[in-house]
Amino acid sequence: MNETSSKPLYEKIFESVKKQIVTNVYGVGERIPSEKELAEAYKVSRITSKKALELLTNERLIVRKPGRGSFVADPDTDFGPVPAATQAPASAFKAEMTTIGLVITDFGNSYGTGLIYGMEEASRDHDCFLVLRRSFGIPANEELSIQKLLHLGVDGLIVFPAQGEYFNEEILKLVISRFPLVLIDRHLKGVSAASISTDNAEAARKATAFLFELGHRHISFLSPPPTDTTAVEDRVEGFIQAFAEHGIAVDKDLWVSDLTSTLPNSFNENNIEEDVQRLMAHLKRRPEITALFAIEYNIALLAKAAVERSGLRIPQDISIICFDSPPTGLGGGYAFTHIRQNEEEMGRLAVGHVLRIMQGQAVPNKVMLEADLIIGDSTAIARQEYP
Repeated sequence: MNETSSKPLYEKIFESVKKQIVTNVYGVGERIPSEKELAEAYKVSRITSKKALELLTNERLIVRKPGRGSFVADPDTDFGPVPAATQAPASAFKAEMTTIGLVITDFGNSYGTGLIYGMEEASRDHDCFLVLRRSFGIPANEELSIQKLLHLGVDGLIVFPAQGEYFNEEILKLVISRFPLVLIDRHLKGVSAASISTDNAEAARKATAFLFELGHRHISFLSPPPTDTTAVEDRVEGFIQAFAEHGIAVDKDLWVSDLTSTLPNSFNENNIEEDVQRLMAHLKRRPEITALFAIEYNIALLAKAAVERSGLRIPQDISIICFDSPPTGLGGGYAFTHIRQNEEEMGRLAVGHVLRIMQGQAVPNKVMLEADLIIGDSTAIARQEYP
């Protein structure tokens, strides 16, 4: 395998094995190396070696016998004339349809649905199946979902990892084995795994700069407890960067970073009420706050409830800005000023990247998409005195 051409790896394997068949290294009826053996010999994934064997089958160079292996075909017996009434359609010799597994924490109208729309659209365009499993943000569910999809025989995987300090063992195994894998909304530190996400740092910087333009200086950053998730880290970085660019000192005492009701398996009435009360107490303790930056939509809803129950007005007394917000047409909800991520493009790119990896092509290690700032009803010029 010293070729330097730009051909996909599976084509190089195909041509190598074909040459060995044509030159009688493997004679008619002889067994050729299996998917696993080819993958190990050429140091590629089994998806790549499987594709090479499918090409050999399509050219009628081999016959594949379930449970036994692949054998060099005899053109006169293996592919001899067949009566017209019993001839199989030409599609019988084509490869089976490609299947891509998707493991996602969850999805809703504020975030996630657009991702799936984009993936479905791309899978139709490329004539492949998409199989969905939800982990609900629980690492154990995520591992089990990956295992089940691999057992099902998916050709590639797209994973939206659960929030947490570490990626689960199954994801690391996929990276090490070079299985076609694309991560969504996260990137794996120190490990070469393809990822597609929003440019979260730039998006947060843009949203914070907008608040500065409105005259806000005392801004409270609202988030769950630190989880070492790259998306969260990047948003914090962008928030702090905006302060630095405007020459304003960051006051972390204004932040609230222990909101837990929006975490997986924590969304219940008791936890929601505790978080709302926590925010109300914070606003009472720090009356100089004029704006709240919520790291996600559900936290923005908590903030809205806390502000209104404190007798304050949005946006006259307190402005709120957040990441993601559902469409507001036809009574769809409150129109927050928010960062809108390009979910559908993210989904389309994820499918395209998986398919290219399967074909042995190189893809960027990290793709970050620009997000848009959408002005809603929740922001206004900062008030000049305490309410």
